[in-house]
This record gives sequence, C-alpha cells and structure tokens, in this order.
Amino acid sequence: MIELEGVPELIDPVMVAAFEGWNDAGDAASTAVAHLDREWKGEVFAALDAEDYYDFQVNRPTVWLDGGVRKITWPTTRLSVVRIGGDKPRDLVLVRGIEPSMRWRSFCNEILGFAHELGVEMVVVLGALLGDTPHTRPVPVSGVTSDPDLARTMDLEETRYEGPTGIVGILQEACTHAGVPAVSLWAAVPHYVSQPPNPKATLALLNRLEDLIGLRIPLGELPEDARAWQLGVDQLAAEDSEVAEYVQTLEEARDTAELPEASGEAIAREFERYLRRRDAGPGQTPGGHATESGDASYLRDTSSGRTRPPKPVRPDTAGGETGPGRQPSAGDTNEDSDDDPQDSSEESSED
Repeated sequence: MIELEGVPELIDPVMVAAFEGWNDAGDAASTAVAHLDREWKGEVFAALDAEDYYDFQVNRPTVWLDGGVRKITWPTTRLSVVRIGGDKPRDLVLVRGIEPSMRWRSFCNEILGFAHELGVEMVVVLGALLGDTPHTRPVPVSGVTSDPDLARTMDLEETRYEGPTGIVGILQEACTHAGVPAVSLWAAVPHYVSQPPNPKATLALLNRLEDLIGLRIPLGELPEDARAWQLGVDQLAAEDSEVAEYVQTLEEARDTAELPEASGEAIAREFERYLRRRDAGPGQTPGGHATESGDASYLRDTSSGRTRPPKPVRPDTAGGETGPGRQPSAGDTNEDSDDDPQDSSEESSED
C-alpha cells in the first residue's frame, strides 16, 4: 500500500514522466520535465528504492561534499507535485529518473500505484529519438497512444510499432492495461548532432505538451537558448562542407514532403499558441519568458551568451552507434508524425 503523507488533494492531475537513457536523445525529454519542476517549484514527495531497479555498475552513485561531510546520491526515480494556479487551476505529477536496469514490470506497477492513489487522469510520457531531420527546421514531435478512442478524441496517432522498446513504451502499455489514458510525445533529434543538450527539442516537447493538456508553460530562457543552439550548429556545420551538403539534402527532402501541409492545422496551432501567450501573466514578459530565470543546464559562451553545441558528426559516421548506450531512432519507435514524414529515418540505425 502506497501512503502519500503530506500530499494535498490534487486538482485534475496529469502525470508527466521522462527517463534518462535510451529514450532521451539529446537529453531533450528529461530536460523538459526538469524545466517544469524548476519553473513551477515542484516538491518531491516520493523516490523509488534504487536497490530494486538499478544496476549500480551501469548507473553509478555519486559522492559529493556537504559542508565537508561526504554524502552519496543514488540513481533513482523521483516524483514531485506542482500546483498551477490561474482561472483553471490544475496539478501536475512529475516523474523524472533514469531508465531502470531491471524489474520493469514492478517499476511500472509502482508508478501506476502512485497514479491511482493521486487520482491521475492521464499519463504523458516524453521521449526523444534520433531521426533524419535537419536542425534548421522545426523539430517534429509526434503524439502516439495505444488507445483507439484517445487517438480519435485527441487527434493522436495509434502506435503500430513492432520491435525493441524502452521504458517509455513499457510504461505506456502498462497504463493501457490498467485503464489509465496514456500518451507518448516523441521529439526527433538530428542524428548528426545528437549530443546533449538540445534546447530546441526540449522547447518543441514543451510546446506540444502545452497544446495537449491546455496549460501555458513558462518557457524561461529556452527560446533564446534554442536560437543560440541553432546558430551555433549552423556555424559548425558551415565549417565542414560534407556536413553542410548533407544538411541541405535533408532540408530539401523535408520541405518537399511538407509542402502540401504548409497551411491549415500547423499554422492554426502556432496562432493559438501566440494568442495564449500574448496576455502575459505575472512574472512573465509578453514573449512568454519568465523574468526570473532558472539555472541554465547548457554550456554558454561567456562573451556572446550563446549556447555552445557540440560539433556535428560527419554524415558518413552518423547514426552508426550500437550497444546499450545508443539512442533509439525513428525506426525504433515507428512514431513519425505528419510533421516528419520521412521514410528514410526508419532505416537510420536498426540496419
């Protein structure tokens, strides 16, 4: 029996989860949940027992000094609650941790136990995958579910993927079998610049989450960091003619595929988001930026203030990662949205 002492009765709660590791290309998903926790000052109320789910030779504990006293932080998954005020108050239950090494079914059952006790109405799991998408275009974010009714009512895709999966896929299926509505949002990260951080992909996930649950999310410095990241990758790619040519090929393929959809729903979504953010609330600027910035988790050029991205991988070596540390590609999830209709991404790393 899970006892939740000190947690108030929640208002229309939605659980938002992300896990570091295989499901988290560019750390985009875990950074998105960390952003929500920081901006809304989440309060941790529970942590799963690390002994039950983690191999400490894979995810090692860390030692740190607190006033000269050595302490150990164990890898785990923590749950926090944030209360969002306004005309229509709502609560979020944030789940952030590392993909477990073992006992995945017990892990999901424990998460669902918390969801049941807290009265969670829907679970949204964030993920990021490697794809054949250019860094110069909007980040494709697909929304998928195993529930046909949910797919129909929320304009989502019904997943038909077959193949290896991560904890995101396992948790979504566990929710489905438990009768809890569940959605996965996947951002496609360019495979030739997959190293973290990727603030542009994080921003795209938060925008899609905002549309899904109908809340205005304070973005802080993310829009600025996303622009700085893209400019930095532009500059680095321009220094390598092979990478620049490859990016141009991806741009042409993407633009050709999206040409019929350059109107309608995509434009309507952006206009609705603009209208939501136009009337800024307390502590925000008209652009939706929080005036009180949180701790930036990106490397910044102290002279110019821009994010410093890692050097892009040459196209002849990109996408060739193997082994347990490799990120899933679009072919691993088969969760491409209409925003990313490129079939070639399904062949990026499973061959």
